Amino acid sequence: MTLIAIATAMVICLGLLPGAKMLSVGAVLRVLLEPDGKIDSILVWTLRLPRSLDAAVAGAGLAVSGYLLQTLTRNPLADPGITGVTAGAIAPIVVFFVFVPSLSSAYYPLVGLLGGTAAALVTFWVARGGNGRPLHLALGGLSVSLFLGAITIYVLLRAGPQSTALLFWISGGFSGRTWSHLVLMLPWVITGVAGALALHRVISMFSLSDHAAAGMGVQLRLWKPVLLILGICPVAGVAPVAGPVAFVGLAAPHIARLLRPASTIWEIGITAAIGALIVSTADLIARTVAIPKELPVGIMTALLGGPIFVYLIQRGRLDFQGDTT
Repeated sequence: MTLIAIATAMVICLGLLPGAKMLSVGAVLRVLLEPDGKIDSILVWTLRLPRSLDAAVAGAGLAVSGYLLQTLTRNPLADPGITGVTAGAIAPIVVFFVFVPSLSSAYYPLVGLLGGTAAALVTFWVARGGNGRPLHLALGGLSVSLFLGAITIYVLLRAGPQSTALLFWISGGFSGRTWSHLVLMLPWVITGVAGALALHRVISMFSLSDHAAAGMGVQLRLWKPVLLILGICPVAGVAPVAGPVAFVGLAAPHIARLLRPASTIWEIGITAAIGALIVSTADLIARTVAIPKELPVGIMTALLGGPIFVYLIQRGRLDFQGDTT
């Protein structure tokens, strides 16, 4: 995990250099140590550093969200996107943004939490019709996501001049994100990650069957809703800031398991570190590959995560404590 954290820190530092105005390593070090309020200092402290930190925090939160959802359902296909959580968080935010503009954006994470929870519950209910098997969970989540996506598109068509900004946001990205966005997102991500670390013993038991976990004293009726809320909290915090960011919650937990961590608490930590590295790298590529323009981060995470996930499937490494058919 230390190496992954160092790699993430290096990516964040590299992210301070490129942009419409390229900065040298010496210039970045100078303004980091002695901010002077000039253009280089503004570029680093106001634009590039908070954006890079936003990406890292979002990646860590989404990765842990995917980890918790996979553990809760004992399903290797579960993640915020496939279970409908992301669509459930995005759709009501878009509705409130367009039709209730007077609502402060500070309430958007709460709106996303409620929407994501409702969407997840519907997905799980649909999946239970097929005894909760991974295929039925994926199909249920896809159905919920398509339905909510249709609502989102309809609202976008009614948005008028606001639709352009909303379309870029829905593509997933950190353009123009500042310290205030980090402050908005951080409590929700910390809640999910810290909650997962604090409940690592319960989470390790959830990798067993429900009967085995109950036999070891786990109160399923208490901890299942708690883990579900903890899994949705990071999505609720990240969605208003960055929109949907694909594949991170799906791929990061599997990559972490390939490293065979010594315990559940290490597995959670490594998952968060991998998620931070993936999204930080994707954001760096997205804003440097076509300077002065930039691509949505959601596209880059899909391009990075898609091949990784295909590789895991082809190598037969997509495993979990449960049936994967």
